[in-house]
Amino acid sequence: MERKALIFNIQKYNMYDGPGVRTLVFFQGCPLRCDWCSNPEGQLKRPQVLFKSDNCVNCAACVSVCPVGIHTISAGGTHQVDREKECIGCRKCEAACPESALAIMGELKTISELVEIIEEDKPFYDTSGGGVTLGGGEVLMQPEAAANLLMVCRQRGINTAIETCGYARPKVIEKVAEFTDLFLFDVKHMNSERHHELTGVRNEMILGNLQWLLENRCNVKIRMPLLKGVNDGEKEIIQLIEFLKPYQDHKNFKGVDLLPYHKMGVNKYNQLDWNYPIKGDPKLSDADLERIEDSIKKYNFPVSVVRH
Repeated sequence: MERKALIFNIQKYNMYDGPGVRTLVFFQGCPLRCDWCSNPEGQLKRPQVLFKSDNCVNCAACVSVCPVGIHTISAGGTHQVDREKECIGCRKCEAACPESALAIMGELKTISELVEIIEEDKPFYDTSGGGVTLGGGEVLMQPEAAANLLMVCRQRGINTAIETCGYARPKVIEKVAEFTDLFLFDVKHMNSERHHELTGVRNEMILGNLQWLLENRCNVKIRMPLLKGVNDGEKEIIQLIEFLKPYQDHKNFKGVDLLPYHKMGVNKYNQLDWNYPIKGDPKLSDADLERIEDSIKKYNFPVSVVRH
């Protein structure tokens, strides 16, 4: 039986996650719980129901077709999603809704199906130096499917990249590295205790995997999500620089991308009936970003600010 992957989105013509024009494939499931996560629908390794209450007209069309009873109409006549029940991803409610108030995130796709979608834009990859990027969620939560997809894309002459938090067993990293042209590797905080507070996991395994990739000549670009008062201080930046210094002359070290905080995921929390963890606005000013960029440039590291 052909291997399948649980995917919650496929984004074409992506220009942010790797060189050139890319197709970005979002894998479901993530071991981290970052406070600023912009794809909360990809955190759990099962289909998720996004409910746009403003679109809903309480027609109950979804109630009659849902095989597991997730959708109900309250005594007051309004639609509700029972979050205690697990969506099986049949998408019947999504199809039945006349107002597009429901979206089911998470669908099993075979490797062949994914390759077919990815190959549709191969001419754009060839002319721009682009390819496919596997992200999430966290792609390393589905390592066998990821490695298989990367291998087939390589065989078809498609450049491969993964965007990862790096939290996986070393064997997993080594397996996917064989078929990956570029790792976009998140470094969220250098202090392990603080990393645990922000994401739910410590960072020793993450940094160990990053070190292995850099020492084994795998192409790596560091990506640093930046939040004011969280990881934008001089101490945090210097710790990152000190960690990367031994590799600054390695051709496989491709520099640092700075990812300023944004609120693109906030509405998704509402649609999942989750509380958004961040209070206030930790957005960095242009002056903040220029300060951090200049600090890194002093060490002759390639660095750029990536704005979505």
